[in-house]
Amino acid sequence: MKRISHILFTALCLVLAAVCVAKEDKTPQQTYIEKYAPLAVEEMYRSGVPASITLAQGLLESRYGLSELVVKGNNHFGIKCHNWAGHKMFHDDDKKSECFRKYDSAEESFRDHSDFLRYRDRYKFLFDLEPTDYKGWAYGLKQAGYATDVAYPEKLIRLIEEYSLHEYDVKPSATAEPESSSEMKEDKKEERKKKKAAAKAARKEKTLPQSPNQIERVTLFTGPGREIFRFNLSRQMYSHNGVPFVYSAEGETYQSIAESYDLFLREILRYNDLTEAEELAPGTVVYVQAKKNRALGGLEMHVVDVDGETLRDISQRYAVKLDKLCRMNGFGNERYLRSGDVVVLR
Repeated sequence: MKRISHILFTALCLVLAAVCVAKEDKTPQQTYIEKYAPLAVEEMYRSGVPASITLAQGLLESRYGLSELVVKGNNHFGIKCHNWAGHKMFHDDDKKSECFRKYDSAEESFRDHSDFLRYRDRYKFLFDLEPTDYKGWAYGLKQAGYATDVAYPEKLIRLIEEYSLHEYDVKPSATAEPESSSEMKEDKKEERKKKKAAAKAARKEKTLPQSPNQIERVTLFTGPGREIFRFNLSRQMYSHNGVPFVYSAEGETYQSIAESYDLFLREILRYNDLTEAEELAPGTVVYVQAKKNRALGGLEMHVVDVDGETLRDISQRYAVKLDKLCRMNGFGNERYLRSGDVVVLR
């Protein structure tokens, strides 16, 4: 009898141990959610894309972070190149060897996903939905053409509800009473207005002034132990975003400006995002040093003023490299811009 009791007790202990281990083991889905939920919430506050939608799309598109696109290129959302100027990789999808965006980090992928939705006209209507309307977002993504799978909305909704991802869409507060949906919507509208006004004010204050006299002067640029450029001190030099430039004079060419600063023509062309020398109109901004990867702090975006403004125009205006500008926005450098389009600067 004692032997039987001992056997039963041992068996019971083994069962309990197995249950405890099973409880401690997390599924790939749970691991993915715990790892990337903070990123999704951060992007929700930055861009307005619900965290539940971001996480559900990440889970679905990346197979919980185990897909080849994630492993090889940190692409969590299956976003294809679409005139992408950044790093690329190729993967069999709807067609053989399709081009997909490749990122340096998961953070870059999550940010690009938010901006991909935020700055494309076909997704604009989604941002009129309540921030907690994950079903509206799920069906809206399918309507806008994000995926070809007819069951895409239902798959997103099932993931959101199975793992309670919608709880990330509600901003927690220990003291304040929850806002009503209408109050949240009004607060969000007001916040957008403030951000837009702030960006507009920043552009007026810090963008390239019309008068050369309003631009900070550059007197000397030196490197470690040697002079980088021998500047022509007979003319005024200016800078924007910390990058020195001159205004071209009547009769000057890119070649003559390059020679006056001991530069090769190819260097001047590269600094100004040109592939070949073109006719130089008087008063043109010509940079004599490489532009920066992003705009000045406080200059988050540029709103296109007139149809046909080019990305190079914006690149020259803010002293930001054209290829970096394209990469940040997911545009090709030949993209046609219309009045009201938003271009991210940093």
